[in-house]
Amino acid sequence: MKNDKDRYWDCLDQAMGASRGGRTEEALAWLDEALKAHPGGAEAHNGRGELLWDEGRIDEALHEFERAVEADPKFSAAHLNRVELMIEEVGEFEHALELCDELISGRSELPRPDRGFQAEVYYLKSKALFYLDDLEGAIFLVRRAIKSGSEQPVYRAFEGQILFEIGRFDEARRVLDQAVAMDPDSPHAVYHLALVLERLGEAEAAQGGFERANALDPAHYPLPVEVDAATFEDAVREALDNLPRSIREYTENVPVLIEDWPSDDLIARESVSPQILGLFQGVPRTAAGVTDQPQDLDRVLIFKRNLEKICLDREDLIDQIQITVRHEIGHYLGLDESDMERLGLA
Repeated sequence: MKNDKDRYWDCLDQAMGASRGGRTEEALAWLDEALKAHPGGAEAHNGRGELLWDEGRIDEALHEFERAVEADPKFSAAHLNRVELMIEEVGEFEHALELCDELISGRSELPRPDRGFQAEVYYLKSKALFYLDDLEGAIFLVRRAIKSGSEQPVYRAFEGQILFEIGRFDEARRVLDQAVAMDPDSPHAVYHLALVLERLGEAEAAQGGFERANALDPAHYPLPVEVDAATFEDAVREALDNLPRSIREYTENVPVLIEDWPSDDLIARESVSPQILGLFQGVPRTAAGVTDQPQDLDRVLIFKRNLEKICLDREDLIDQIQITVRHEIGHYLGLDESDMERLGLA
């Protein structure tokens, strides 16, 4: 008769086979059996966490990763999974940064911080800083990841994404060309290279990239929903007409301008993302009495190509235009998010 240890590892093997075959519930059942044989099995808890994460059961997944770390504090995969889930799904960026710093502290009870492990931790720290809008810090750390570990296409692709967000398009292109050469089937790298090519005026190559990314991962990289200028202008006008009457009278003299995307100068001067959907420029009405800025500098910008890229179909695009126009008008009025929601502008 097999002892509990043998039973544990046999169940893990069965779970892995079921998972690879797409049989998630069967895999979870085998992991439950593994934990009956060895309740403190870090590998089984980590495996459950990965499967639950794939199923969108985020709180349960995080709990399993935490149990895996408690069971074996040196189990590096569970540590990395926990930090990544906190960044990507929970939004606990500051806490994730603290955990990353602990992991590379060299404490004896934690995983040995070899070069590969350090690279992963630097990469995760880079992602947390990216979401905290510290783009310079993010690019510094992803480059540390590249130097610490072997050349990983995912690191290069993320470096290129950050460079794109900063507006350094030529540099981003060089980096993303490398990433795509290393992994031609990475939809993330292909899509961001297409974004860069679009900004560099290579429309045909960019379109090919968008189509390739969509073919690789249609759920995350939909094709842009393109409409002609007149249709887009009509949707913006309708959005303005649909504003409450009490708000329309305050916005009649504020021009709403349509551009494809923010200019290079605007990206650099205002530190905005090249993918921003809309922007109010000027002084909010609530601050207008304490500034000498002329009112005719107030304006709302709506970015057509950026809106087209985030929508699934024409109806979705019209809805997003309405949302973006209302939101930027809300900024002009000096409203916070709760005020916008109360007045139907969110």
